[in-house]
Amino acid sequence: MKLLNKTALVSGSGRGIGRGCALELARAGADVALNDREVTPALESLAAEIRGLGRRAVLVAGDAFDHASCADIVQRAIAGLGRIDILLSNPAYSRRGDFLDYPIETFQKVLQGTLVGGFSMSQAVARHMVERGGRGKIVFISSVHSRRPYARSIAYNAGKAGLNHMAFTIATELMPHRINVNVIEPGWIDTPGEHEAFGAAAIAEAGSQLPWGRMGQPEDIGKAAVFLASDDADYITGTTLVVDGGYTLRDAKE
Repeated sequence: MKLLNKTALVSGSGRGIGRGCALELARAGADVALNDREVTPALESLAAEIRGLGRRAVLVAGDAFDHASCADIVQRAIAGLGRIDILLSNPAYSRRGDFLDYPIETFQKVLQGTLVGGFSMSQAVARHMVERGGRGKIVFISSVHSRRPYARSIAYNAGKAGLNHMAFTIATELMPHRINVNVIEPGWIDTPGEHEAFGAAAIAEAGSQLPWGRMGQPEDIGKAAVFLASDDADYITGTTLVVDGGYTLRDAKE
């Protein structure tokens, strides 16, 4: 129970990686504020599962892509839990497409969610942490796309690369307040979004071809988040933790 008596806010927690992170934080002892655009049956089910673990769960619906909405989400999370010790920032939107035909509106929406959403939520949480005397953990969910230019992912690649650099800048500025800021870079994770993009059959086939013999699961990312949110990671800030089962190394073998 490394996070016992800690509180966490998880944005984009309705499904996929956000859901997996929220569950693992709760399993480690944290009370969790669950954010998604709307209160859905999936979000209510997640809250019930967390409460079944003996932890508190509060629902704070709101648009994590919007600056003003982020401030409201944070205030309602604080009202529900009393404070925020951990932010797991996971606003997500991605659409693949050829660069030559990629709509500017889609490009802007991806960057709005990844960068503006990440900035706004982390700024509101960091202000709360500083006002109460400092200390806290901020973990951003990025991607291995931040370092490799995968084709047909122009906006996602750019957004995640920018997110990393933004996180390192935030880490630099928050060091005097002893607020750890780090990034997790997932590889190919078995999420509903990936099934929508590729289909279940393609996902099943791809998993067997990966170095670890399987797709990553949301709980793999959640366990990494627990580590970075715990006291075990007190001396770690401004860095990335790649959680990809060797995905980015798969072409390096002789």
